[in-house]
Amino acid sequence: MDGGARSWRDGEDEQVTPPDKTCASCGRRIQWRKKWERDWEQVRYCSSACRRRGVTPVDQALEDALLELLGAAGAMLVDVGEAAGAVAAATGTPRRELDEPARRAARRLVDRGEVTVVQGGRVVDPSTAKGPISVRRAR
Repeated sequence: MDGGARSWRDGEDEQVTPPDKTCASCGRRIQWRKKWERDWEQVRYCSSACRRRGVTPVDQALEDALLELLGAAGAMLVDVGEAAGAVAAATGTPRRELDEPARRAARRLVDRGEVTVVQGGRVVDPSTAKGPISVRRAR
């Protein structure tokens, strides 16, 4: 899916769905659903879990760590695990607990246009990427 508006034929009426959004918490793509038709403009989260979680200070620290690592010594590519390690050392949180939050931070940065997610040397969709990911500055 390209995230743009899609249309379909339903009898004689042609309906167009609004463009996809990005979850404010996890950074994944939210596709329009019929049940959200009346309040699509207010939809910010993809799930109730993301609504409860929101964006915490640790999440913000992970975003900052990713950008700082990219800026340090002209780094071209940064593994999101490096940011998790840096924040784990600073906060005393076990590193493994920060792996998924670091991926969420990378997806939010992609949504803002600051970075792109790379896997195996190719730019990938952060909402569907499986396995280890790295980020680089958006071009």
